[in-house]
Amino acid sequence: MLLNGIKVVSFCHFLQGPAGAQYLADMGADVIKVEPVLGAHERHWSGADVFVEGISGFYLCANRNKRSIGIDLKSKGGREVASRLITEADVVMENFRPGVFARLGFTDDELRRLNPKLVFASASGYGSTGPMANRPGQDLLMQAASGLISATGSPRNGNVPAGAAIVDQHGGALFAMGILGALLRREREGKGTRVEASLINSAIDLQTEPLVNYFAGAVERERMDRERNLATWFHAAPYGVYPAKDGEVVISLCSDEALADALESDTLRAIVGIDRYKERDLVARTVREATARFTMAELSERFDRHGIWYSPVNTYDDLLDHPQLSHMNVFRKITVRGRTVHLVNHPNRYDGQVPDVRVLALEIGEHTAEIMGELGYSPAETDRLIAAGAVASSRHFAQVDEAV
Repeated sequence: MLLNGIKVVSFCHFLQGPAGAQYLADMGADVIKVEPVLGAHERHWSGADVFVEGISGFYLCANRNKRSIGIDLKSKGGREVASRLITEADVVMENFRPGVFARLGFTDDELRRLNPKLVFASASGYGSTGPMANRPGQDLLMQAASGLISATGSPRNGNVPAGAAIVDQHGGALFAMGILGALLRREREGKGTRVEASLINSAIDLQTEPLVNYFAGAVERERMDRERNLATWFHAAPYGVYPAKDGEVVISLCSDEALADALESDTLRAIVGIDRYKERDLVARTVREATARFTMAELSERFDRHGIWYSPVNTYDDLLDHPQLSHMNVFRKITVRGRTVHLVNHPNRYDGQVPDVRVLALEIGEHTAEIMGELGYSPAETDRLIAAGAVASSRHFAQVDEAV
């Protein structure tokens, strides 16, 4: 794999940091997840209270291909183990609140002393400095702070958040991207790099197109008012979601003549050539009335024939049997303690292949003894540190079998 031979030590929790580390792990890096002795936050909470035989769905979504070691970073023995890990690492990742990792003894100067060529990467909510640096950083908060919720909604219809932790997930991808750039620099120049990522920047980056248009066009907030069918404030109609007799359809980019012909709508034909941005509400209402006369199958046939860019609005129930997603191996079945679950695969392909799931640490400190041995600790020293509570180790290695 691409990152074979790269060792990453991840002091990350929640989603942004673990997602970033998982991208690197999927690409072949040896990612060691450092957890508190009672386990990372992801092990103890899950959306919709989903636990698979005691394993959190939240944990499963962002922690594959990582080995786990449990360390009490507040203990002398635990900090010594962490220091040895850092000394041998190519990358150290952390997403504590700003200053916490330094207060644990791992300042920038100490990290450089331990490992001069280290890539040290931090992720936070609002960045490491500034008037809001110490405020909580979480996906929904960032959707609000960045203006995303207000732009997805409108003054007329209210503010609307995204239905997924898109800022966290995008933040994880940007975090991994910065680390990969720093690793390439180290390869070329022999220098370590301090990488910083933040959720607020992730939320802003998601909105590059509308924000540039908003400020460059001196747009006023009222421009965001639009018919409920329209997906964004900055696209011309019909860009949005429209009803069918038995579902809903998204219509993207198309000519107004082709759309009028596909829907056999004289009302649409009467407004061909109209400014579809300035008159977007009129266009949206007219399209809404036209699509509502057809079933999804009828719309699909008509839109295909006339070259309309469209998609049925799928629900999650439609995804596992979706022919294109199945072809691309978007989901992966694994067996966790006897139960089959679906993971979302790594999003890229390398030489035509999806990265495998090599390991999934279901237990806190599942690989502690193995990792300690690699750091030069004898079994007796490892047992002593376990007994002292400086590190945690699970003696029960859970089996995760790839489903055929």
